[in-house]
Amino acid sequence: MPVGTQATVKGLTIDQVRATGAEMVLANTYHLSLRPGHELVKKLGGLHRMMLWDGPILTDSGGFQIFSLGELNRVTEEAATFKSHLDGSVIRLTPEYAIEIQEALGSDVAMVLDHVVALPNSAEAILDAVQRSIRWAARCLNAASREDQARFAIVQGGLDVTLRVQCAGELASLGFDGYAVGGLSVGEPPAEMYRITAATTPVLPVDKPRYLMGVGRPIDLLESIARGIDLFDCVMPTRNGRNAMAFTSTGPIKMRNAVHRDDTRPLDAECPCLACRHSRGYLRHLFVSDEMLGPILLTLHNLTYYQRLLAEAREAIVEDRFEPLLQHHRKLWSDQKPLGLENSA
Repeated sequence: MPVGTQATVKGLTIDQVRATGAEMVLANTYHLSLRPGHELVKKLGGLHRMMLWDGPILTDSGGFQIFSLGELNRVTEEAATFKSHLDGSVIRLTPEYAIEIQEALGSDVAMVLDHVVALPNSAEAILDAVQRSIRWAARCLNAASREDQARFAIVQGGLDVTLRVQCAGELASLGFDGYAVGGLSVGEPPAEMYRITAATTPVLPVDKPRYLMGVGRPIDLLESIARGIDLFDCVMPTRNGRNAMAFTSTGPIKMRNAVHRDDTRPLDAECPCLACRHSRGYLRHLFVSDEMLGPILLTLHNLTYYQRLLAEAREAIVEDRFEPLLQHHRKLWSDQKPLGLENSA
């Protein structure tokens, strides 16, 4: 799912987002509740009408902001109390209010409010967050009133397999429409993320979507698919695109590098997107000249790359050749240096 935090995927029109092959997008409950306000979104016809997007929309709950805005909030059993990052005003976010906001936004999938804690952390803090996340999930389910909106629960538990399995089992018993694995991709090594994902997915219902939140690198998507994940979101393709990094079939490319100055080759010969109709030399020129077209084209390309990659993964699964695809990308990414840009949602 391309990330449309403010009901827009940065730099692209909705037709361009659709042209990448995207079928579903994500919007941010916390940010939209502050600006323009969920009641105004409702008056304007809801997210679909505002964005002119006719596919599914998933809204997160604000739980990630409990983690990311830790210095601006306080968590109790009843609610998370925030100071707005815009003007310092106080916002009290309960599980019930998180659902109320998302029902006003009119998304197709509403995430429950969960309690995310930083890693590493004490065993007591992680256990407390798990137990609170389960109780808050039940409160969200009880508060929901829209029959046309699916609800997804979020499994927490840090890097503790026992807690992850316990949390997944208890949430599965509540009968949600889908399940997410949250609280990962926050700085832990990829191998740890893979280990926790592999331990969590077997506990979740096989007939419900499984969503790994905030992930990630192309190899992370494929490794997670191998461990039973169906759905992803991440700012990496759009953020890296704005910062002159392109994902290609031969690995990531930094377009500001001087080596591309007179390169007449397309960015990726296998890609049909608009950016790949231009030369690498032209794309580099756009970035060094601070022309806005550069970030637009690379954002368009990166989203197209991600959609093509997952389309290839789906086809490979059907044709029973997913393992060779995974091995190919393992080798590709093992030859790459670290990306050097944040992988956070």
